[in-house]
Amino acid sequence: MMFASLLKHTGLALAFSALASMAQAEPLLRGDVTVHSAIVTIGDLFENAGLFAEKAVFRAPAPGTAGVLSVDDIASALQSAGIERFETAGLDSIRVARSGVDVELSLLSDLIATDLRQRGILNADMDMDIALDTPLPALVAANAAQPAALSILRYMPGSSTFSARFEVSGLDRPLDISGQIQLLIAAPHLTRTLPQGTILGPSDIEMRMIPLAFAESSGLVAIEDLVGMQLQRQTRAGVMVRPADIAAPQIVGRNDAVTLVYQHGALTLTSTGKALNAASLNQPVSVLNTMTNRVLQGVATQSGTVTIHSGPQQLAGL
Repeated sequence: MMFASLLKHTGLALAFSALASMAQAEPLLRGDVTVHSAIVTIGDLFENAGLFAEKAVFRAPAPGTAGVLSVDDIASALQSAGIERFETAGLDSIRVARSGVDVELSLLSDLIATDLRQRGILNADMDMDIALDTPLPALVAANAAQPAALSILRYMPGSSTFSARFEVSGLDRPLDISGQIQLLIAAPHLTRTLPQGTILGPSDIEMRMIPLAFAESSGLVAIEDLVGMQLQRQTRAGVMVRPADIAAPQIVGRNDAVTLVYQHGALTLTSTGKALNAASLNQPVSVLNTMTNRVLQGVATQSGTVTIHSGPQQLAGL
């Protein structure tokens, strides 16, 4: 009796299994599809592909292009994979496209810049521009994490010419380009027009990229060396600030009334005079002593104050 019951249950299980198998939906052909790799799988072409979804059946078209598959071609490929029946959804062919990434000059330029930074040719304050000898051909790379890779770069510092070879994902042949590289460096420019004598603050300066060769010929000033300096002439907004355009702020002006100070040990003598030239901190000043009408030589030590050099003639002049 137990054996008969077991057979009965086994028979029911087999029957239910057969019914479930018959009820399982057949693979349903999709409409037009887009793939992202070099192969087309059954799962790309069909819904309900089940365990066959990852099986490759066709080679994908080149990146950025598309091709047409007929139902007969699909049926032949599926028979080889062991699938006899599928639903066509009324289609007699489908279009299969492959995604891609346009290979643009900006992508290649970034790869070259990365290489130059690794060589120490470009630093954090520098960038570059590229001009090609011939226009870049229209190319589409495979949709990959790294669409292109730099394999060879021929470039020597001091020479603007270069040549480079790239391996492009999804393409069999390398891409060769050549042209000129212009190195750029950040230089300080005025944000607004300022009169002569202006003491520069952080908001008066912005950094802009200029050709390195021009910066080297004109002179380059670091932004930290500009703040607190004084403009030597009126300067328009947008003009690059060069070393000759600035100086330390004047603490003594020409024809200013100044205090003359002579110190020697515990001895301190003071007098008054008129500055004959303008000066910044620690710069030399010629001063006319208005009491004796003699010219003394000193150094600007603070606003309106000139310290007189030691010496008997200087002391007598006080």
